Order: sequence, then structure tokens, then C-alpha cells
Amino acid sequence: MIARVQSYALSGLEGVCVTVEADVSKGLPGYDMVGLPDAAVKESKERVKSAIKNSALEFPLHKITVNLAPASVKKEGSSFDLPVAISLMLAYGTLEASVEDTVFLGELALNGDLRPVSGVLPSIISARDKGFRKFVIPKGNEKEASFIKGVSVYAANTLKEVVNHLSGLKPIPPVEPGSFEKAAEEKGSSYDLAFVKGQAIAKRALEVAVAGGHNILFVGPPGSGKTMLARSLPSVLPDMSFDEALEITKIHSVAGTLGDSGIVSVRPFRSPHHTATTVSLCGGGNKTVHPGEISLAHGGVLFLDELPEYKRSSLESLRQPLEDGVITISRAGGTVTYPASFMLCASMNPCPCGHYGSAKRRCSCTPNDIRKYRAKISGPLLDRIDIQVEVDGVEYDALIAESKEESSAEVKARADKARQIQRERFEGSKVQTNAEMGEKETREYCKLDKACEEVLREAFDSLQLSARARSRILKVARTIADLELCENILPEHLYEAISYRTYGATLNSID
Repeated sequence: MIARVQSYALSGLEGVCVTVEADVSKGLPGYDMVGLPDAAVKESKERVKSAIKNSALEFPLHKITVNLAPASVKKEGSSFDLPVAISLMLAYGTLEASVEDTVFLGELALNGDLRPVSGVLPSIISARDKGFRKFVIPKGNEKEASFIKGVSVYAANTLKEVVNHLSGLKPIPPVEPGSFEKAAEEKGSSYDLAFVKGQAIAKRALEVAVAGGHNILFVGPPGSGKTMLARSLPSVLPDMSFDEALEITKIHSVAGTLGDSGIVSVRPFRSPHHTATTVSLCGGGNKTVHPGEISLAHGGVLFLDELPEYKRSSLESLRQPLEDGVITISRAGGTVTYPASFMLCASMNPCPCGHYGSAKRRCSCTPNDIRKYRAKISGPLLDRIDIQVEVDGVEYDALIAESKEESSAEVKARADKARQIQRERFEGSKVQTNAEMGEKETREYCKLDKACEEVLREAFDSLQLSARARSRILKVARTIADLELCENILPEHLYEAISYRTYGATLNSID
């Protein structure tokens, strides 16, 4: 007898329907699995056999053939254990149930327990879009599945529970819908701009960066507050919508980095160490293609502390996602495109000793040392960082001052207003923020009068800016105008935007 059970595999963030076919026929006992399974899937036959026996169920001692269709798609991971076990029991007659409209996902322990697997959220969403409405999953994946609307999800602890549910002996109640609002309320940032003393220019630059979704670089000596400013970013970023949270959660579900809440309710803040490899940043692997730090930062912030200490190849890998908002990874296991629309925040010292240009301590580096240090960051990458702001150490009196600093909530309120203006401006298009504007949008929404054009022309010539830098200045100026609630870009907006691009120009003035 042949039995068919539905399951799902993943290609990137998209699910691929896999039909698990089991044939139990007369003949010498044997167990063959076909359909392009990887090592983890092949090993499932031992897990399935032990799980069925240890669940007090009968395992067929006959010729067994399991096919995973379509055979052209490589099957990876342990999520096929449960559908294989169910198909075997249906084929042998141990279980009688109608499962044509049900999708099964889950790994089996040898004693019959169901263990959670990665990628459940995107698998269920893809299956729902294909018309499936019933899902049986491990209890450990219950929370992430609870946020998917329009489906009935049954979470089980053991294989025996699944069998009793399908046979009608003891039905499993469907998973209750999760509350995204409640999950978001429980999360909070421990960093706040109110704790950052001084650094008014850097705080203003950070506000502009958040308001328009711009990339930002802090340059300054050690201990000047660069890292604290960067770590305060999540407290200023706009709140996520439910649809954004689902998209981000898909990536973390595939990567296996999803927390206990079951959904990513606050914007990600990823801070990989400077020894991180290119693969860990971009994603990939020897055979399977997994998302890396760039994709895990999608919708949030990628913070690179001590930027020049990263490998040159790792930094150059940022150029495509910074420009396109996606990253395409090609490996032996296939080619996958992951979303990678993030805000890059980086920090660095101005020189090897860290004190070049500081008013507090004298630099001990030679001009050649400084040039070599700054040359670790390529011009094309620096060009893609819209805001480059220099910070210096804070005076002791400012550190102990009783004056109250502006809180993240106050800055966030202004940034949210600017974001709302941008949402209304770009309504109906894929563009969400000023930083995402293409040439068409830039020409339409960043028009300059003669006075502004002269300001930008002078800066373009004196600072030896590139065409890309000019475009970035226009986008930043548009954001500054939005923060000031101005319909048109004014000269003062351009002057401020230009001031955020002067760091690169100082490279030629070091002597």
C-alpha cells in the first residue's frame, strides 16, 4: 500500500511543497529512501524506526521505500522525520486517517519526542499561500506558528500524541493566536540617548540618519562615546509593523536564531566581531545556504565597531546590499537571494593611536601611518555611507553635569514625524525612506533652486565629490528638510548635509 503525506522544504525564504510517499510491500525487510535526500534526511530512517517502536506502535518489517517528491529538489534537515513516520504508519495500516490537507513538520527523538526545527514560520506561510490550512508541528515551534493568520496549527510533544490526534482518540487543541502587541511591549532597549553626555553634533547626525534610514559612520578617539551612540540606535528607530516583523522573523527562523517570544518584535541590532569571516557576514556554507549577519540585520541595524579592523573582503561584500537592499549568495547547494535592507552604523578611530584631530590628546602617528590606516576602507564603500561625523572626547565637567540630556523618546518622536512624511510621499511605491530613493525619485523630490545649486556645485568642486556622493547629499538634505517640516530643500539644509561628507575629503589634507 502507498501513502502520501505533505511536508515542506525551504529554498531561501520560500517554501517548496514536498510529498512524502511511503510504500510498504512484501519481501525481505529493507528500507530505501530516494528523492535527493541529504545526510540528515537519510539518517531519519533510524530515528523514525526507533521513535515508532518506543511509542508502542508497530513498525513494518517489510520492504519499505520512501520517496521525497519532487526528486529534483534537494531535501535538507531533520524536519521530514514526522511526515516519514506518519506515511509509514498509514501505508502499513497502523494508522487510519485523512491527511491530504495537512502539512507535517518535525524532528523525532529516539523515544518518540518531537523536537523543534528551523524554518517553520516561512514554511507554513508558503504552504498557506498554496492552499493548506492544517499543520502539525513540534511544541517547541508553537510560538512562532501562533502569529500566522488563517491556519489551524496543532503542536504536539510526541509522535504518540500526533497519532492519537489523527485517529480521533485525543484531538490536540489548535494553537491560540499570538499577540504581536504584547510581544513588542515586553521588549525594550537598555540604552538611551539620555545617558550620552555632550556630543550634540553626533546626536543630531544620528537623528538625521534614523529619520531618513541613512548609513552613518562615527569617527573619534577611544572613549568618546561612539559605541554608546550606536547602541542607542534601536531606542530611536521607528516601531515595526506586524508585516515587517513577519518578514524579519522568517530570516531568523531559517537561521535558527529565533528567541522564545516566537517573533522578532523589535528591530534587529547585529554587532559581529571584527574577526568575522566573509561567509559569516554574507551567509552561505559548504552545501546549504544560510543567512548571515547582513540578512539577520534586515529591517534593523548592522553595527561594525572598529571598521578598519575588518577584513577588506568582508567590508567590500557590503557594497551590493547597501546599494540594492538584497544579497545574492551562490554556493554548491544553489543560489539564494535574502533580503538585506539594513541601516549600517560603523565606528572607527581617526588613526592607529586614535587621537588624530583630538583637542584633548596629541597624536603620535606619522602622516603615512594615518593614510595607510584610513586606506583600509575603500572609497566606494565610504561613498555609500551617507553621514560621516567626527566626535571628540567629552570634558569632565560635562560628564558630571546635572543637566538633563534629551531622551531617545523625544528624538524618536521627531524622527517618526519625518518618517510619516516619507511614507505619504512614497505611497504606492517600493521606496519607504529617503535613503532608498532612486534617481527618478531624487530628481522629483530633491529639486534645488539656483541658490541651493550654487552651494552644492561649490562643495562638489572643493571636496572633489563623486556623482554618488552628490546624490547622497541630496537625500540627506531632503531628510533634514523633512525634520524641519519644510516642503523644499533650503541652503541651510544643504550646508548641514555637506558637513556630514567632509571626513573623506580630509584624507588629502593630512601632512
